[in-house]
Amino acid sequence: MACKGIDPDTYFDQNRAPANLQQAHDAVAAFLARLPRDQPIVLVTSGGTTVPLENNTVRFVDNFSAGTRGSASAEQFLELGYAVVFLHREHSLQPFSRHYSHGPEGVLDYLEPDGAGGVRVKAAYAPRMLADLERARAHAASLLQVSFTTLSDYLFLLREVSLLLAPTGPRSMFYLAAAVSDFFIPSHSMAEHKIQSGGGDLTLHMNQVPKFLRPLVKNWAPACFVVSFKLETDQQLLAPKAKHALDKYGHHVVVANLLHTRKWQVWLVTRDRDPYLLEISQDQLRRGHDIEQDIVAELARRHREYSSAE
Repeated sequence: MACKGIDPDTYFDQNRAPANLQQAHDAVAAFLARLPRDQPIVLVTSGGTTVPLENNTVRFVDNFSAGTRGSASAEQFLELGYAVVFLHREHSLQPFSRHYSHGPEGVLDYLEPDGAGGVRVKAAYAPRMLADLERARAHAASLLQVSFTTLSDYLFLLREVSLLLAPTGPRSMFYLAAAVSDFFIPSHSMAEHKIQSGGGDLTLHMNQVPKFLRPLVKNWAPACFVVSFKLETDQQLLAPKAKHALDKYGHHVVVANLLHTRKWQVWLVTRDRDPYLLEISQDQLRRGHDIEQDIVAELARRHREYSSAE
């Protein structure tokens, strides 16, 4: 497998825009226009990106992200009064409904016949589902969902939403929790149709995905508060790589976490402070406390400091 870099300035000229780009632009513009002028805004990206191997896609490379962190965080931002643009992988976990897709039958696990030809929520789940339904309805006006599937979809939509958020300046936060692919095949280099399996082994030539955090911070939305994520499996690499990202791209916070402890332990890394540890106990985890509550609360506090200083 070989890889080479592509200039982010030329990426959008060489790859296909998603079919929903104009629709997303119009929806985000209308959503922002309706918001109170003092309401804080956050773009939450969530879920993983696919990398197609053909232009008429049958095969693709994917990653394990289901959107747990992004969907849980979107809920917490809404509870704190933010307007949320939720840029998510299609069919990944959604705010407020994320708890009801884990069983072998999905939502059917939570339902039963009511004895009169209809269905009802099982008694054990009814209080939680009612509470989530009420929360979802209470925050509906402050939540806009936009979906992507492929890496290219995500990057085009990220740029479009960033340019729309740019005029809001320090009022807006970027919470870039999506698991974005590191390698891809440009549209012009892909097979047009399904790769046939009768020709023996398959060798892929992939390019490194351009680093779009720099143009986002420097050009697309330079006054906004930007948070990225860093996932590693080696703790010795975690803080140095997070610091390197801050120095390289010039944004504000990296949420650094390890693969096997990410559900209860993260560090907030900045250029001018020691890493700030956020940790919850296993008992809290079992009782349904999401570490995203703590992450979002602390980032919202830092966002307020940032916006008041600008």
